[in-house]
Amino acid sequence: MELRHLRYFVAVAETGSLTVAAEQRLFTSQPSLSRQIRDLESEVGAELLSRSARGVELTAAGRVFLDHARLALAQVDAAGEAARRIARPAKPSFALGFLTGQEMDWLPRAMGVLRDELPNIDVTVSSHYSPDLADAVSRGKLDLAFMRAEPGFNLEYRVVNQEPLVMLMPSDHRLTTKESIGPEDFAGETFILASNKATVLRAVIDLYLEENAIDIKPDHGVDNLAMAMSLVASTGGLSLMPAYANNLLPWSVASRPLTGTPPTIDLVVGFSKSNTSDTLKVFLSRFDQLVEGF
Repeated sequence: MELRHLRYFVAVAETGSLTVAAEQRLFTSQPSLSRQIRDLESEVGAELLSRSARGVELTAAGRVFLDHARLALAQVDAAGEAARRIARPAKPSFALGFLTGQEMDWLPRAMGVLRDELPNIDVTVSSHYSPDLADAVSRGKLDLAFMRAEPGFNLEYRVVNQEPLVMLMPSDHRLTTKESIGPEDFAGETFILASNKATVLRAVIDLYLEENAIDIKPDHGVDNLAMAMSLVASTGGLSLMPAYANNLLPWSVASRPLTGTPPTIDLVVGFSKSNTSDTLKVFLSRFDQLVEGF
């Protein structure tokens, strides 16, 4: 029994026609295909197809044989692919992570830095919240991440940008009539602030509130930007968030800058010094190119 016999049989079974299988799937003549099927049935020792004016149908033996024929062909294909993978030299991989939303600005720049390397590497990209990125980098699941400088991880950080904080509010909030929001506008408002899980952002917000003598008790704490925007829209509250939120605002949420010199939060690339990836070395050597002109 040859593989071509199996392929011919599967084609006929799936099309329900010797003529269609011959002309559209196998590009052979119908008489030749009929002979191949008869040879297969002779070798198997059972009729696999019943022929009628309506075409061909599988016999009970044919239905059983079809399952095994498909499995055999799949295993042959898998064996060939496995052999080809072994024969091809594997490309090194480079795993990039992004604080969710930051990839809009920084993925094109990161790929530009690696442009010369791209034909020789496989790049994977994922987005998560900053603490999760720090954990993934420290565990070696990511080579480098655009994130916050999370404490408690043995990572190296390089600042790529300083983002001002902005005020998020419902699109129909009275403060949307103002061009910017000052401390005097905070009184009497519902507030959604970063929780202590968002360590870096909460520290920046607390310092801003302290320096401006703003005493507010947050009505809700959130771990991430998506949760903040959802609560802003649903509760009518305000929330201080990094300016990259503007990339992700739904129609129901608006943002306004803060008056004066707003507080800023660092966006960094984080990586492990123990990572020996050649691609990481290239990336870090071109760091100035990454941040140039931003």
